[in-house]
Amino acid sequence: MSKSVIESNFKFPNQTNYYKGKVRDVYNIDNELLIMIVSDRISAFDHILPTGIPYKGQVLNQIAAKFLDATSDIIPNWKIATPDPMVTIGYVCEPFPVEMIVRGYLTGSSWRSYKKGSREICGVAIPDGMIEHQKFENPILTPTTKAEQGEHDADISRDEIISTGLVSENEYIQLEKYSLDLFKRGTEIAAEKGLILVDTKYEFGKKNGKIYLIDEIHTPDSSRYFYSEGYKLRQANGENQKQLSKEFVREWLIEQGFQGLAGQKMPAIFDDFVKQTSERYIELYEQITGEKFIKEDIDNVSERIEKNVLNFLENYKK
Repeated sequence: MSKSVIESNFKFPNQTNYYKGKVRDVYNIDNELLIMIVSDRISAFDHILPTGIPYKGQVLNQIAAKFLDATSDIIPNWKIATPDPMVTIGYVCEPFPVEMIVRGYLTGSSWRSYKKGSREICGVAIPDGMIEHQKFENPILTPTTKAEQGEHDADISRDEIISTGLVSENEYIQLEKYSLDLFKRGTEIAAEKGLILVDTKYEFGKKNGKIYLIDEIHTPDSSRYFYSEGYKLRQANGENQKQLSKEFVREWLIEQGFQGLAGQKMPAIFDDFVKQTSERYIELYEQITGEKFIKEDIDNVSERIEKNVLNFLENYKK
């Protein structure tokens, strides 16, 4: 009896196909519904760690569900229901082949590029004289291609997206507006909870010619948060920012000599690291939602998921 969900292999009624992503297992039902099971897998540097993190899937799924509900007035989204703490069921949409990255601060990969001398990200000019974790005058959009399984996302500019026909100009303008409006809402919600939404990614799709927000939103896997309290003082002192994201997983792997490069071996994952990682995810849930995290019973988690999904499907009316 596993205490975490590393993988699933369900056979649901009218199931047409199944896709395993880095973190999510997605089941297509009659090309109408998607059952997205958010596993306890954790990835970094495009590699999946060999050990699951208990409650991580529940944290991600419940945060995403809350933010999908909190932004549905900005853009319709794919979500229909969350019949299980680790499951969201929604509409099948045709995804756009780009991911919209919104950055409010110079940090992470953008800082690493900047430090090496780059003054442009995805066609967006970055001024000289900035320091790590500094806030941009206005949030910037730095899209990437949406990679196929096993491949890497690649930076791409607005002009390249439009000129190559990945997205039409009219639709891309709409994606830009949605992305910035969603980031503004996420920033406001985070500020109420003493957090700064630093950067995040959004994915969009189309259904019956209409644009929908799809996948997850504002989770620690897709976003980076700083604590508001002490941000300015830490900047003034040249100190690292206190943050809530899975960046600490990347930092730990780097300390162990692993960055996903050829010839590097994934380090052993010990129980203390698993426990610490689980606690960090729960901490972010409670911080960003302002609610106590309720740990669901995970003694027979796969059986629970299957039962809850089947119950939904039996009662679902088109």
